[in-house]
Amino acid sequence: MNSLKGKTALITGAAKRIGKAIALALAEQGINTVIHYSSSPKEADETVRLSRKLGVESIKIKCNFKDTAEVEILVSTAKKLTGSLDILINSASVYPADNLETMNPNDLTELLNINTMAPLILAREFRNLCSPGNIINFLDARMTDYEPEHISYQLSKQILFSLTRMMALEFAPGIRVNAIAPGIIIPDNSDNEGIINKLKKGNPLNRIGMLYEVTNSVLFLLENSFITGQVIYVDGGRNLRGNVYGY
Repeated sequence: MNSLKGKTALITGAAKRIGKAIALALAEQGINTVIHYSSSPKEADETVRLSRKLGVESIKIKCNFKDTAEVEILVSTAKKLTGSLDILINSASVYPADNLETMNPNDLTELLNINTMAPLILAREFRNLCSPGNIINFLDARMTDYEPEHISYQLSKQILFSLTRMMALEFAPGIRVNAIAPGIIIPDNSDNEGIINKLKKGNPLNRIGMLYEVTNSVLFLLENSFITGQVIYVDGGRNLRGNVYGY
């Protein structure tokens, strides 16, 4: 990974969970990190602290993805503070429950602003200010089937999937754009053996995914300079089976 050392990455939603794991995996490879957060300043501070402990430069930036004006200046602010920006990881998203009966225009618009429009706006600004570089969007393995209790979320990821392919064409050759679609990586009730066993049955490999399996995929896409417009499903094959078990 020597080709990545010294580069700088903006990771959205990096205060917790997958975003935090990505930030630390990049820091381990010598990549400086810009930690985006919205409402978790203490957790963002911890990600910054751990990144710096790994020997890289790291800062945090707050941005509310519901506010388009804030989103439009996030990339330029990050570049101004760091001096350069080489990688954009769009991992931030929200996951509200709704269905065809309860979905309403206001909630759908707000979710699309966060999960779909914010990544697009950031990607456009990154292309304009940071070429050459790399963009990785985070999708969801469930976008390929029908999840009746999270309609808006599923729609947002399906649109982002299409945008990923469009951006890969429009932004080439200076910017490579790929995506990762995780399956069940961090169960909400990880201490509940029954829930874990049920989740495991949702994919052919019959197990829960690990964070390092997601971060390894991120590093692979960043390192391989002849890949663009692709989606890696890190889901144990769940996308092949569909929504059989409701997860």
